[in-house]
Amino acid sequence: MASSKISLKLLIDGKRNKVVFAEAGKEFVDFLLNLLALPVGTVIRLLTKETMVGCVANLYESLEKLNESYLQPNQNKDSLLKPTIPTQVANPNFLLPGTNTKPEDRKLYYCKNHPGYVSDIQNSICSHCRSQGYGTGYLNHEVTFVGTSCSTSKYRSTGDQGGYVKDLVTYMVTDDLSVSPMSMVSGVSLLNKFNIKDFGVLEERAVEFEITQGLELLKASLLSNDALTAVFLINQKVSDVVPTK
Repeated sequence: MASSKISLKLLIDGKRNKVVFAEAGKEFVDFLLNLLALPVGTVIRLLTKETMVGCVANLYESLEKLNESYLQPNQNKDSLLKPTIPTQVANPNFLLPGTNTKPEDRKLYYCKNHPGYVSDIQNSICSHCRSQGYGTGYLNHEVTFVGTSCSTSKYRSTGDQGGYVKDLVTYMVTDDLSVSPMSMVSGVSLLNKFNIKDFGVLEERAVEFEITQGLELLKASLLSNDALTAVFLINQKVSDVVPTK
């Protein structure tokens, strides 16, 4: 069974109590990159409307309250409030709660006149029916998924470990979540950038990242340029972090 923890090595500026960068492997980088695939509606649902900065949460709440009668007949609210999420993380233990959508969990619908045309929105109008003179057809018959119990690994090309990045090198993740392959040059450049000349203030610390901290990291990435510091060092709720300018 895949591990539910990821080991990270932090380089900390002890004088400023700030993470300079983290040495991370494939799993942590895959987790970070998968955050980019989350639809806005999913982010709001995960973090809750009350913790969102700005007014996009009001838009989300407005749609929640909007009566279905105002929507087009081929639309439904869940397609925006609970959208399907493309996930590429190889380790399913490191997907945020509610984002691990299995193929069999996703529902697709087809038109009985043209089974080859599908949509993830039930009762969508079949454009092919209309163009071919069949009248108005609807995609309202659910597609049945088969064969999902088989491992998908046999369909991968040789050396494909899933996820986004290769497991060949150690990656450097800076406090603002910039990611690059780890190297001596990149490390020295970062120290120069922060004007760290006294190596005595630097501290190495091994930490473990669990998926329970995933929401904290997602929240910190939207509020601060010091996301790793907010999650691993600052003893306060991430929602209390003052947004950086």
